[in-house]
Amino acid sequence: MKMEISSTKAARQFGDCLARVKYRGDSYVITRNNERVAELTPASGSLGGDWAEICDVLASLPSDGGFADDLEKVNLLDTAPKNPWA
Repeated sequence: MKMEISSTKAARQFGDCLARVKYRGDSYVITRNNERVAELTPASGSLGGDWAEICDVLASLPSDGGFADDLEKVNLLDTAPKNPWA
């Protein structure tokens, strides 16, 4: 997502802008006196793959056939805590 931001606001919220660029892939167009002067975008190669690449990687991972059985055992052992005031 590319957003327009003033240079003053960018300076005041620089840490937040960098976090959004790093973790969400956002981009900023920085303006001064309503004139575009710079762009803040993720560095090349810093973002993960696209959705198709992620699906391919997930499909290549081995499955754990016993995982559902393990969850069922955990659910059977789970009990509500006793009321200490009873």
